[in-house]
Amino acid sequence: MARVCDFTGAKTKSGNKYRLRGRAKYLGGVGTKITSCTKRTFKPNIQRVTALVDGVPKRVKITARAIRQGMLVKPAKRKYTWTRQQNSEA
Repeated sequence: MARVCDFTGAKTKSGNKYRLRGRAKYLGGVGTKITSCTKRTFKPNIQRVTALVDGVPKRVKITARAIRQGMLVKPAKRKYTWTRQQNSEA
């Protein structure tokens, strides 16, 4: 199960973690120096939610950023119609 957003394609990225030592120049020091550099990963905030995909409710993985941007359409929580009439028609 990959950690990939179905809408934006955001996935885990790699980068570096720097350890700094020293006093900043604006505080009167000679500047900060990098004393070590190690690899790390940046993981997107993936949520599993139910969304309408082609008019059908479906479980999808989506980033929290995409949810805030409104890329997701959630299905109605309940049907506001007379259900007995729907059952007799079906």
